[in-house]
Amino acid sequence: MSGQPPPAPAAPPAGQDAQAGGLRTALAGTTTRGRSFLAAGLAAGACSYILGQPDLLRVGLLLAALPLVCAAVLHRTRYRVGGSRKLSPARVPAGSEARVHLRLENVSRLPTGLLMLQDRLPYVLGPRPRFVLDRVEPGGKREVTYRVRSDLRGRYPLGPLQLRLSDPFGMCEMTRSFSAYDTLTVVPRTEALAPVRLAGEATGYGDGRHRTLALAGEDDVIPRGYRHGDDLRRVHWRSTAKYGELMVRREEQPQRAGCTVLLDTRRDAYTGAGPDSAFEWAVSGAASVALHMLERGYTVRLITDGGELGAGVDGALNSRGRESADAAGILLDTLAVIDHSERDTVSAAYDVLRGGHEGLLVAFFGELDEEQAALAARMRQRTAAGVAFVTDAAAWESRAGAPGGPNGAAPAGAERVRQLREAGWTVLSVRPGMTMGDLWREAGNQAGQLAAAARGGES
Repeated sequence: MSGQPPPAPAAPPAGQDAQAGGLRTALAGTTTRGRSFLAAGLAAGACSYILGQPDLLRVGLLLAALPLVCAAVLHRTRYRVGGSRKLSPARVPAGSEARVHLRLENVSRLPTGLLMLQDRLPYVLGPRPRFVLDRVEPGGKREVTYRVRSDLRGRYPLGPLQLRLSDPFGMCEMTRSFSAYDTLTVVPRTEALAPVRLAGEATGYGDGRHRTLALAGEDDVIPRGYRHGDDLRRVHWRSTAKYGELMVRREEQPQRAGCTVLLDTRRDAYTGAGPDSAFEWAVSGAASVALHMLERGYTVRLITDGGELGAGVDGALNSRGRESADAAGILLDTLAVIDHSERDTVSAAYDVLRGGHEGLLVAFFGELDEEQAALAARMRQRTAAGVAFVTDAAAWESRAGAPGGPNGAAPAGAERVRQLREAGWTVLSVRPGMTMGDLWREAGNQAGQLAAAARGGES
């Protein structure tokens, strides 16, 4: 799903070999008109020798010299034209457009001839854009814009930019490829979720109790960067001198609730492919929940059936010193390139949950067999609260036209849902056409009903 950017072209050899190679390239780009002039010049020279007409020789030399001069000028001009690209924005949701701005500058003292720009794109972003520029004066600049769009997640390289140059007489054409490229990141679609109260959910940032850091000595104080409004009496001068910027003591900080988002990526657990498949729905749902929790001040950890996605991603999302917008960007970049796994079990995710202190667990499961459902049920015992979105395999298979979907699949799916609910999960069955926002509100309603029932039982 993701593409790797092409390697930068090797630098041409320096000196006379590079110049000779460039001239040979220029001569090889001679057009039909240029070759006709050369042929006419040689023919005129031969006729002047045979007929003894010196004036005809001068005409032949002029005809033969014109394409050669054009090739030499074009060879010099190709290194006097600069190109750049600007991508806005560099990260877009699937199905949204991004604008690409191309800028061309003539830094030579001579005007250019006819120019044609072409930017290389992966096929999922659409056809290659082409632009024709008639003439660029010395020191002149030209800017063109085009749009790209993809319904598939991934990281797509844009470039390199190709420039076809032509002399004013149409004698020679040359193609130049710039080495610079940009990367467009297409992230999953997300939905804005309503704030709901889930059973066992801890309070978020700013609502929890405060804990005091160890103050046994000055070295135990954890400094942070100065922010507008901080008390100057809390300036930590030793750290200020060390880092070269104003640092303050972080003597106490609010407790932040934690949320773990589990995404089941097993290939055999999902039916169909493409932007409207069950797997893409699960990826988008996981992204929506993770962003919602980050906005509410939670620390978010993203895991899959293979375990944690890596220390770099996990640490970035849980860092208290990082703004939620940066964490959200890292999370979306991670989910943009996530793909199916070949595993047949979610046991690695079960091992990641250490037991009892994981806070809220929101899981997106594909189709669960009896063994995986039992393993998912045991996961609930290792968290304070759990919400599970389980794919209704029969409904998705029926939509995809897969044979044998409804036969026996619905009873088995209902049994798995019942098994998870008995283990304490708040379970919602996901069918085609459902939105994450509606299911999230339904999860809050189910959690409220369970909490009310528990209070009634205690009284």
